[in-house]
Amino acid sequence: MVKVSFNSALAQKDVKKDAETLIPEDTDPEGALIVRHHSRTWCWCMCLGLALILFGMVFTGAYVYQHLAHEKNDHQVYFCGAQYMEENYMIREEEEDVEVDLANGHHLRFLKETIQVLERDQVELIEVPVPDFDDGDPAQIVHDFQRSLTAYLDLNLNKCYVIPLNTSVVMPPRDLLEVLINIKAGSYLPQTYLVREEMMVTERLEHVEQLGFFIANLCLGKETYKLQHRDRILGMQKREVLNCHKIRHFENKFVMETLICEP
Repeated sequence: MVKVSFNSALAQKDVKKDAETLIPEDTDPEGALIVRHHSRTWCWCMCLGLALILFGMVFTGAYVYQHLAHEKNDHQVYFCGAQYMEENYMIREEEEDVEVDLANGHHLRFLKETIQVLERDQVELIEVPVPDFDDGDPAQIVHDFQRSLTAYLDLNLNKCYVIPLNTSVVMPPRDLLEVLINIKAGSYLPQTYLVREEMMVTERLEHVEQLGFFIANLCLGKETYKLQHRDRILGMQKREVLNCHKIRHFENKFVMETLICEP
């Protein structure tokens, strides 16, 4: 008979070896210190990054608030009105200064509009609502002194018209702002008179983005045409039958009637 026996030492060694596979090896103390060091470094970097982001948001918010507050103070909107006599005044375009001719008639009319003066940009923005009478179209007007251009948007026609700025008629922003401030206590300009000017449509403009930000913002996406004073067009007779539209507005101490005609 053969006797089978097991070596107790070998059996214990195999059991120990199997058990060791279920127990994680001891971690190196130095390795543990390195891991904790990297974790702290990453934490500090994250906190520093969040602090910088927060500081940037606070700084940006303060700057934007200050900028908007300054813009609000600089870009005040004035709601004004003017009473004027329905006189037959005509502006003489061939003269350097404004000159008017007086005829009979004393029909008192009232005109109101909204004016925004952007003194730093040298721009005047005018909005003429639907008039209380039928003799005139609602419009938005831009006088850009840096570009030396004026643009009219006839809201009834949804068409834009651009012409060189007439500095003999349109007050510069600083002067207009002073007039508006002086009458701010009341709602109306002093009683004044009416001056007429006649414009002719000459050609269509395709690239309004070249006319500056404010005029491009007014006329983008709309039919835009170039204007010329009628008196300066050779061969144009006063009695010719034309399709004309009136825009009555004021950017001076008198009311201007701009007659825009198409051949």
